[in-house]
Amino acid sequence: MKKIVRQVVLGIAGLLIGSAASAQLVANDSNQDKKIRSLIRQMTLAEKVSLLHGNSKFYVSGIKRLGIPEWALSDGPHGVRAEINRHDWAYAGWTNDSSTCFPPGTALAATWNPRLAYQRGIVLGEEARFRKKDVLLGPGINIIRSPLCGRNFEYLSEDPVLVSRMSVAYIKGLQSKDVASSVKHWLANNQETNRDSVDVHMSERALREIYLPGFKAAVTEGGAYTVMAAYNKFRGDWCSENEYLNREILRREFGFKGVLMTDWSAAHTTVKAALTGLDLEMGTDKPDYNDWYFADPLIRAVNEGKVPMSVVDEKVANVLRVMFATKMFDEGKRAKGKMNTPEHQQAAYNDAVEAAVLLQNNDDILPVNFKTIKSIAVIGDNATRKHCNGGLSSEIKTLYEITPLEAIREKFGADVKINFAQGYEKQSTFREGSNTGQTGANKVDWKLIDEAVRVAKASDIVIVFGGLNHDFDTESSDKQNMDLPYGQDVLIREVAKANPKTVVVIVAGSPVKLSGIVQRVPAILWSWYGGMEAGNAVADLLSGKANPSGKLPFTLPVSLDQSPAHALGNFPGRDLSVNYEEDILVGYRWFDTKKIVPQFPFGYGLSYTSFSINNFSTDKQHYRNGDTIRAKFTISNTGAREGAEVVQLYTSEPVCSVIRPEKELKAFEKIFLHPGETKTVELMVKVADLAFYDETKKAWNVEPGEFVLQIGNSSGNISLSAKISVD
Repeated sequence: MKKIVRQVVLGIAGLLIGSAASAQLVANDSNQDKKIRSLIRQMTLAEKVSLLHGNSKFYVSGIKRLGIPEWALSDGPHGVRAEINRHDWAYAGWTNDSSTCFPPGTALAATWNPRLAYQRGIVLGEEARFRKKDVLLGPGINIIRSPLCGRNFEYLSEDPVLVSRMSVAYIKGLQSKDVASSVKHWLANNQETNRDSVDVHMSERALREIYLPGFKAAVTEGGAYTVMAAYNKFRGDWCSENEYLNREILRREFGFKGVLMTDWSAAHTTVKAALTGLDLEMGTDKPDYNDWYFADPLIRAVNEGKVPMSVVDEKVANVLRVMFATKMFDEGKRAKGKMNTPEHQQAAYNDAVEAAVLLQNNDDILPVNFKTIKSIAVIGDNATRKHCNGGLSSEIKTLYEITPLEAIREKFGADVKINFAQGYEKQSTFREGSNTGQTGANKVDWKLIDEAVRVAKASDIVIVFGGLNHDFDTESSDKQNMDLPYGQDVLIREVAKANPKTVVVIVAGSPVKLSGIVQRVPAILWSWYGGMEAGNAVADLLSGKANPSGKLPFTLPVSLDQSPAHALGNFPGRDLSVNYEEDILVGYRWFDTKKIVPQFPFGYGLSYTSFSINNFSTDKQHYRNGDTIRAKFTISNTGAREGAEVVQLYTSEPVCSVIRPEKELKAFEKIFLHPGETKTVELMVKVADLAFYDETKKAWNVEPGEFVLQIGNSSGNISLSAKISVD
């Protein structure tokens, strides 16, 4: 049976060239514009300003006499955060704010499935509406530049095309439920160390090719209603008051007509921030809201002639435009909310299953046939630890969270003896704003290891649940290193010696060092922080009820010094300044171009079945700028199980006037196949997507010449290639 799957994918240049897409906020709706102008004319200056700053932790004042409602914001990239008190950071203690908890951002990206991102947006929108929230603060789409960034788990990928595809789908799903997305963090918030003071410097080419595309796609393709400015500086100016970022790029180039808000306590001035395009100030650390930069100081600045009234009116119009877009003036037509429905929980399960990456499976030890074994050892702190309530601003008060041990006992405990051993204990302590709590968290506890060894010897097979927790993967601090903490390397070594049939499940949201275990155990499954359905998902993956189909959204180095920022000594910077010296060679672009072999490459992931890619061709060999390349291939499931493969299309330009990466992702498709099934798939890439940003011309440039198109199932495994020429 053959099917044709057609996919149009916008590459980097395609996302950055051309006018704003129809997905954007409408700023020329004459009827809406009249209403906005009418409302603004009726406002006093104080009323206008009241719409431009918070009146509590997560709310912005309305204007009751004009029928303008209060604006309610909420954290929640992967779940709507529990209710916070209005004037302090304590939880309000509500009983109806337990939400669906999805796996975080890197796990979502690991699915390589935009359909799941869209469905996640739908669920988050429905739950935000149930909680009467108007703006959800997500997705986080900063590029994963270093394995150590504490907030990597919230972000998506090291690659701008994968970031763009997943974030656009997420935003469209969320905003279809009349909840505004707030895409964050604009821009270059790629580390937590000194995040509120570090000054980021990079070339214009790196900015255009690596760090901007996700945000451009979010605005012009996804139609994001709000954007959140980052804490850090960019080329000398705070991101919240950066003329180049906010006026030149976001407003003029991207055509953004929505609200630019600060991250919490990321405002620094009144006049400069107002003139450079900031709309909304949130979270400033001053107890009297009237003292905030966009409160009484803004009123004074207008009265003194330092800020024109037209600038204030522009900001108010942006706020009202988002309110109209989310139907806040017509609640009867607004999407209705739902909370923790079976469909929501199924969506969380689907994400956890499709995110899991099978890194190693020697001798096909997985899946485990629970009908033929009598006992299984389950070892490790992460077998019983719950993770939804960690990570700071992304922490979720979830309705429930199934741990791996709970799921394994529930599903297989009646037929198989389950032997549990702690293996290691959490030794770290979370300290907001500092990674000092990670210090000394690698002590080897031989008492626990000896117990684990006894359990391993007494069992037919061993599953070790290791990895990290939110003392490491967290907002406000970076990791100190890539090591598995708490003596896990020693634990796994000893357990594997006691029982060679040892499977390791890694629970983590950012790269960890696996060189100490890959030669010691036959199988490694990376299950991420799996959300509320984590345990059910991993149990089904281990047993074969579900087939792993996730792919790494980042390169997994052998050691930290392989990564570009660390190889060049540019993380986290010096003297509160960091230079992105690796330029465009981020992630796999660095590894492939420098011929460095990582532990596991970008896009990598195994399956319990096998696939064959054949018949790769393009619709023609010679193209002109403005054309679209149609690349076609067949893919077959040659194994005995139903499964999914992610076919990735990369391009390269062997001869160019500037350095080009060895290969760059331009398109991908996740394809589901029954055993023996074959599909014909067509991927489309615009010739414009082959461009590099030419710093001398200050424009995108497709140089005439030969290009190579390559398809495979990771950046390190290319199956077929085809050459084309551009005239």
